[in-house]
Amino acid sequence: MDFTELVDLASERVGGAVVYANDDFFAPKENLLKQSAPIFLEGEYTDRGKWMDGWESRRRRTPGFDWCIVRLGLPGIIRGVVVDTSFFRGNYPEQCSLEACSVDGNASVEQLIGEEIEWTEILPVSQLQGDSHNPFAIEHEGRFTHLRFRIFPDGGVARLRVYGEVVPDWRRLMGRGEVDLAAVEHGGLVLACSDMFFGHRHNLIMPGRAVNMSDGWETKRRRGPGYDWVVIRLGRRGTVQRIEIDTSHFKGNFPDSCSLEACDAAGASAEQLINQEQTWTELLARTKLQAHTRHYFEDELRAVGEATHLRFNIYPDGGVSRLRVYGTASESEA
Repeated sequence: MDFTELVDLASERVGGAVVYANDDFFAPKENLLKQSAPIFLEGEYTDRGKWMDGWESRRRRTPGFDWCIVRLGLPGIIRGVVVDTSFFRGNYPEQCSLEACSVDGNASVEQLIGEEIEWTEILPVSQLQGDSHNPFAIEHEGRFTHLRFRIFPDGGVARLRVYGEVVPDWRRLMGRGEVDLAAVEHGGLVLACSDMFFGHRHNLIMPGRAVNMSDGWETKRRRGPGYDWVVIRLGRRGTVQRIEIDTSHFKGNFPDSCSLEACDAAGASAEQLINQEQTWTELLARTKLQAHTRHYFEDELRAVGEATHLRFNIYPDGGVSRLRVYGTASESEA
């Protein structure tokens, strides 16, 4: 899988934050993790200089480099990063590097910039291009909570995307009883979908309610036979007890109906699941949906035992804001 198909562990929408920067004179550090794509405003200036949609430090007149510390919104294994220098043409850094650490609890800024934290280099000093998406694959199996992002010697970066696999603390979650097994913060992942022309498939399992129609999963208008679908890998094998299907904001473009299938297929590839090489069992029979509504299903669900994956089908097309899959997690990992 292309690492950019994974979840951005650092995005502000999942709780990521730049907690410290040694310098952000021209453009604030908070811009670095914005969910939106960077923009450029011709002729827009602040009292410090040209307005830029990114993090930008002043021109360095002494030896050294600039740096910031990022708290990941979702701890996990990092598979790749994109250092986006869009619109930074004469003011981008020549190089960058990344270090990572894992810290229990809520580490303070003082702790993170102190000498006691053990940082692991996951991206050595690497060349950057201006006004470009600079992708770097990461080959490290560690679970990390924070990053130290260095730029050499100074300059501006529009966005930092940190793609990886969420690794929640299931020892803590198991004590809660019922949890959302599909939630991104619990390690759920939308592996594949038939179409996502208007809205990304990952939106289905993001935290919170959708803010508008763009914050859900939406397919193009289907002009032929068939239906649209997504395949979801649950964060952990579990028994599904109730479902919420939220079509909020979808009023003239919600699906007519939907169904859910489940399977216990730990280790199955996305291709096997898409091609239905696994045995899928109907969890929720095809059911009518309404516009702009939170639908709840419990008694309607069939007893299918433990599951690791779900297939969510919508007929024939349309948009869904969120899918919540509440259940009890298994003691056996999957």
